[in-house]
Amino acid sequence: MGKRAITQAIEHTVLNRIGEHRDILVAYSGGIDSTVLVHALVRLKQQVLPELQLTAIYIHHGISTNADDWAKHCQQQCQLWQIPCVVEKVSLRLDQGNIEAQARAARYAAIAKHFNQQTILCTAQHLDDQCETFLLALKRGSGPAGLSAMPEQSLLADHLLLRPLLTICRHQIEQYAQAYHLQWIEDESNQDDHYDRNFLRLNVLPLLNQRWPHFSQMVVRSAELCQQQEQLLNELLAETLAQLTDKQKSLSIQPLLSFSAVKRNALLRMWLKCSQVIMPSRKQLAMIWQTVILAREDSNPTFLLADKQIRRYQNRLYLLPRYQDLRVNKLIWQLTNPLILPDNVGILSANSAQGNCRLPHENELVSVRFSAHGQLQIVGRNGSRSIKKLWQELNIPPWMRSRIPLIFYNETLITAVGVFVTQAGKGEQVRFIINDGDHLTSHVD
Repeated sequence: MGKRAITQAIEHTVLNRIGEHRDILVAYSGGIDSTVLVHALVRLKQQVLPELQLTAIYIHHGISTNADDWAKHCQQQCQLWQIPCVVEKVSLRLDQGNIEAQARAARYAAIAKHFNQQTILCTAQHLDDQCETFLLALKRGSGPAGLSAMPEQSLLADHLLLRPLLTICRHQIEQYAQAYHLQWIEDESNQDDHYDRNFLRLNVLPLLNQRWPHFSQMVVRSAELCQQQEQLLNELLAETLAQLTDKQKSLSIQPLLSFSAVKRNALLRMWLKCSQVIMPSRKQLAMIWQTVILAREDSNPTFLLADKQIRRYQNRLYLLPRYQDLRVNKLIWQLTNPLILPDNVGILSANSAQGNCRLPHENELVSVRFSAHGQLQIVGRNGSRSIKKLWQELNIPPWMRSRIPLIFYNETLITAVGVFVTQAGKGEQVRFIINDGDHLTSHVD
């Protein structure tokens, strides 16, 4: 295929991929791939789609000493092409390993700040990148989901992410750049085969493509088949998962016990994926099954997964944030002012309308705590019982028992906000409520 045919093919492919979208943010590193993508979009704006709103964004990672020069290069090119260019600086922790993953997460977080309602993001991954992604997933021992590699379109911060060049090989991109005499930068880190992706690009794929010229295309075909299998699996399991989950997205455990290991593992992964959690390894999945789901009934098992925790309660599985231990907190409170509670529990306030507690006496200091001991007698129930027994009777999950604000007058527990009032707090002068941004919680009368 001649250079003119190549340039026309790439521009036609990009036009088809963007479809009806007209507000495009394009990731621009200054390298050859993103340079070709931005140029192709600029050509479309100039010749076919004058209404196209096109903005380039350069992410300044600060790793290379050349990063400032690269940013300047991108700005100058965009000025030449008469499109805006945004430069976003991000910080990476070089001492925390996995720089590639850090850089990717930082890039997307910075990019998401520039979305408006109609914006889509275009990135310049191409067919050879797809092949590398597949092989990296293979190296990790991934299943069909991982081997699906990169889709042509996905979501980022609820906005569409398009990869218009995903069916275009690197050689075609080079031909396009040469045909238009484009200028691009060469990142010196691309020659460092310490990074896995560079190792494949520099040392492995050239040999494979020399032996089998269509190797990359065949790998991409396999990735597409894996995508189809994953989509089919999700469609088959979606109805079952919907039946097993409730409004709080907790998962019923009992039906899982009758499923095969393959089916229950697929459902567990799908349940986690719905909450956008990093997928557990096969070993971690087995540990969740053994140490949480199959734990003794009287135990309170917890499994930590990235920044989440998996808990079991009343034969259901819950995915929760990692909470701080609030039991050591003691907050002195003036009832006239709302009180911001720690660890995003909410904002506590006193409301005199429809009160169900008494107000403190002049000699009583009001404090808010998250732990209590001893026997209690509560309004609406005969006899006293321990607070642990009360939590159980009121079906309060273990992880919430140290997150419910307990209001004390001096050393006397008056109320667990939204749950119960003690006999010592009985009255109709004030009601304590929490506004956590999602809903209002008030006392159970």
